[in-house]
Amino acid sequence: MDVNSIIDVCFMRCNGMSGVAVNKQGLVTMRIPKYSKKDVALTVDSVTAMVEIEATSSTAVREGLDLVAVVDVSGSMRGHKIESVKKALQFVIMKLTPVDRLSIVTFESSAKRLTPLRSMTQDAQSDLKTIVGRLVADGGTNIKAGLDLGLAVLGDRVLTVSRTANIFLMSDGKPEGKSSGDPRQVDPGEVSVYTFGFGQGTDHKLLTDIAKKSPGGTYSTVPDGTNLSAPFAQLLGGLLTVVAQDVQLTLTPKTGDGDLDTMAVAPGTDYTQTTDANGVITIKFGTLFSGETRKVAVNFTLKQSSESEAYNATLAVARHSYAAEETRQPAQNIQRLRTPEPSSPGVAGSEERSVQAEEVRRQHADMICKASELADGGKLDRARDKIMDAQNALEDIVLDDGDRMVNALRAELLRLLEYMESQKLYNKLGHPYALATIISHGRQRAAGRGDEEVISLYVTPRMIAYLEQAKKFEENPQAPVPTADKDVEQELAANPLAAFSAPLAFYLENAIQALQAIQKIISATTI
Repeated sequence: MDVNSIIDVCFMRCNGMSGVAVNKQGLVTMRIPKYSKKDVALTVDSVTAMVEIEATSSTAVREGLDLVAVVDVSGSMRGHKIESVKKALQFVIMKLTPVDRLSIVTFESSAKRLTPLRSMTQDAQSDLKTIVGRLVADGGTNIKAGLDLGLAVLGDRVLTVSRTANIFLMSDGKPEGKSSGDPRQVDPGEVSVYTFGFGQGTDHKLLTDIAKKSPGGTYSTVPDGTNLSAPFAQLLGGLLTVVAQDVQLTLTPKTGDGDLDTMAVAPGTDYTQTTDANGVITIKFGTLFSGETRKVAVNFTLKQSSESEAYNATLAVARHSYAAEETRQPAQNIQRLRTPEPSSPGVAGSEERSVQAEEVRRQHADMICKASELADGGKLDRARDKIMDAQNALEDIVLDDGDRMVNALRAELLRLLEYMESQKLYNKLGHPYALATIISHGRQRAAGRGDEEVISLYVTPRMIAYLEQAKKFEENPQAPVPTADKDVEQELAANPLAAFSAPLAFYLENAIQALQAIQKIISATTI
């Protein structure tokens, strides 16, 4: 550890910044929509349930951010591209606070660490601004060397408690020759890698694969290579509101003599999944930004029942946890009513519609994936047909949140149709747009696609605010940029209860459950 790193660690510890020491109960909650009308026959049947993991909308509590910016400074980055990188990094530096740390790594034919992880004090901000201002583009493109060095910087951390490790990796080209190695082979471990592609010469698929190999990483495209501040700002709006890490969902099937035959997570959840010898499924989501939600559809195949009357069948037990098991939450049963004479389908209730909406979203993402594969293979007419089929599928959707979801999905399809007017246009703009859209849906996390005027389905309020700030910064880089602490102050002023609403709700829920348990005991003893 060098002198600057030692100073930074001392500064953070002396100022109570080694991590946010707060009550984390209730920051992430789980719900399983109930089915008021949907019941299941006693014969062999198949049903789908949904589990929702949701982070608190409060930004008053967050993890510290450790960020390594891995920057392509190869010869092709000369001119407006390197200037765009400089401006975007200046914005990032000004948004960070002393609880956050930043390191800058550059790569061309080889990689170089320009600065260790520095706590973003005023002095550190001034130093890094100077370093960024001196960036020069020259040499080849060794993406693997840059990624390896960025991960090494994070691997050398001493201070890791209540801190999230992240990499911003940006490039405008392709690895040069076999000697540079394949960055797809690099194991990011628990580090989230967010990639950004600059313009037509970028290997967009490579950058997408790198992001997908990491927990929660996304790929963003910068079509013309001139405005990196927007996708940087949008993502930073999430990373500076991380309320929980090591978030995972465990699904334990009720097999044996019960009703369940098989259980499987429906396709479309692009996160690490493992299944043990007992059929227990564990899904690891990594971090959750304030206001983010993860929805998981689970398919069940039920065995024939020997019962003659209606009853509630427990199919599985769901439990979520976060912060390395320190905040393991109560389990919830996934149940369905089984009856000799199932009621005919009626008007779907709000929770049934939420499950249907999630199915529509997953099918929508799958259609885009298939259309993209056709267009990549030069079958543009068939790709357009797929997109139009997806448009037709949205026409009869009725949702409780109005048209927000449908409008967001429809906007994606319209943009893809626009980019599929010709193969040349698709190769230039449609291909990276489709890749960013697909990974965004798979991760249920916003990704930059060069169309920031179209609100993504997954943006959070802080992301929207940062996009506006970035737009003003691009217009006038000399204007002051509010720090993340200032952003929190404004949000707390608008909602003073946000700082303790999540823990309070958690303990109230526990108290209600305890009172209900006591009531059952009293009722049983008085019979």
